[in-house]
Amino acid sequence: MRPKVLLAIWLLSDLLLFVAAYALAYFMRVGFIFSTDFSFDQYIASAAIAAPLWLIVLATTRTFHMTRNQITMRNLAYISYAALVGLALFSLTYFFKYTTFFSRLLLAYAFILTTALTYVWHIIFQNIQRRILCTASPAFPTLVVGVTRESRKMIESLVKKRNPLCPVAILDGRGAPDKEISGVPVLGKLNKLEEVLEQKKITHLIQCSDLEQSLNLLSACRQRNITYLLLPSVLGIVERDEHVESLEGQAVTMVNPNKRLLNWFF
Repeated sequence: MRPKVLLAIWLLSDLLLFVAAYALAYFMRVGFIFSTDFSFDQYIASAAIAAPLWLIVLATTRTFHMTRNQITMRNLAYISYAALVGLALFSLTYFFKYTTFFSRLLLAYAFILTTALTYVWHIIFQNIQRRILCTASPAFPTLVVGVTRESRKMIESLVKKRNPLCPVAILDGRGAPDKEISGVPVLGKLNKLEEVLEQKKITHLIQCSDLEQSLNLLSACRQRNITYLLLPSVLGIVERDEHVESLEGQAVTMVNPNKRLLNWFF
């Protein structure tokens, strides 16, 4: 219930933020008055019409995915792209509705404000959201399978950054000597899998080792409607240059060692 309420608040706040950014751009351009030459009512009405369309464009970039880190250059690029599309939608709406055009400087203000305010608000909302989702009863209790160097780093990062996927238990196929890792209890071997899934009400499972157990883990997740995630290090991929692509509609994991900047876009 909490994730759905938070998502609804997030979407609504972004709609209001878009309209507010355009209102602020108006006053920055004409001064803090209502100009008789350039109607504020017509202007803000066009912004309100464009706002839902802008939100749809932003949603297509998966910006509202709760596990996404909002403090990245890639996320800023997505928000900038959506703001540019939103600006085009607003301009077309105003032009076709009222047939007259207006200041190009105002459009520049609107683009900059939309991008900056949305990016800052998403960072603030991320912190609020993660605190709410990672309370005493996490919204997404997560089971980590496998104790390795990579899984230790991941668990430490998830706990430290209050990721919505909150680790609540760890199992290891070979029996790790640790009692806990970053405050997350190690509850034993995989023979306790069903018990832990039931008791902890697991919603996500992250496999970090024991490749031979993949089918069993995936089967258990499917039976209980649990989201299954696989750490690339299980497959021997440790350079963090992998990403998921579509090959004729079939999902594949691609490892591209070529780190040129253009590969980020193409």
